[in-house]
Amino acid sequence: MAAKSIPYWLIGKRIIEEDQQGNLRAEYGKALVQTLSESLTAEFGRGFSQRNLEQMRLFYLEYPIPQTVSAELDITSADSRESTPPFTLSWSHYLNLMSIKDAKERKFYEIESAANNWSIRELKRQYNSGLYMRLALSKDKDGVKQLAEKGQLIDRPADAIKDPYILEFLDLKEHHRYSEDDLENALIDKLEHFLLELGKGFTFVARQKRITFTDKHFYADLVFYNRLLKCFVIIDLKIGEIQHQDIGQMQMYVNYYDRHIKLEDENKTIGIILCQKKSDSLVELTLPEDNDQIFASRYETVLPSKDELRQLLNSQA
Repeated sequence: MAAKSIPYWLIGKRIIEEDQQGNLRAEYGKALVQTLSESLTAEFGRGFSQRNLEQMRLFYLEYPIPQTVSAELDITSADSRESTPPFTLSWSHYLNLMSIKDAKERKFYEIESAANNWSIRELKRQYNSGLYMRLALSKDKDGVKQLAEKGQLIDRPADAIKDPYILEFLDLKEHHRYSEDDLENALIDKLEHFLLELGKGFTFVARQKRITFTDKHFYADLVFYNRLLKCFVIIDLKIGEIQHQDIGQMQMYVNYYDRHIKLEDENKTIGIILCQKKSDSLVELTLPEDNDQIFASRYETVLPSKDELRQLLNSQA
């Protein structure tokens, strides 16, 4: 996949180098691209329109690699095929990435696309849902820098939590009336999409998992396991605003799993309450100060405004 990106980078290199032979006038550059387009189309066929060549030129400018790697490479030479420039994605991935203006945000999506083997469709979906900005909202400056340099790292429970979660793939209208059962059924029907939105390491365990003690039955909506954190993750779905009773119920589920289900070499259970609205003050007062197990996150059924997310992120900078 990545090897297919190399010839396009080399063509961009050729355009730039010929541009820089003392002929930087706009009309010369346009004529050069037109001539090269005709030449490559005649030799290799489709795919070398003037617009495509301009994108290859941009590719070279946006993704420089060390001269020791790129020097004297020819598009069709054995050297160009055997060299290993740091391109890990397909040409189509890079075309989408180059439309992201913020360099840190672009690098994040490049890392995550390669690490998670995202398709073009999934890359577009994660970008359109503002994944980078949603993760960055919960981090300090060092954490945001780490996102751009290393992608999303899951070292502790809080690293796996998003706020909000974006569930636009359920096709539930923002103001449409639906029950918690409707929401749960929709998530199960689109489980593959939901796992992608949850993030790294999640595997599905059960729905409506029965918890029984003192002759009473309780049912946890959804149970997952996170392989990276080595713990169970219980998700409870709430329509409307979260109440303190909801947090107490989740605490009971988490305690039950910690005492009766998890193995000795597994970590403490995580509980996530997905709700439409929440009061941060209520959540903070209800949970202990050293809480690292129970989280309340909003969910949205429509794609968020990128401008609003960006404003929130900038306000925290």
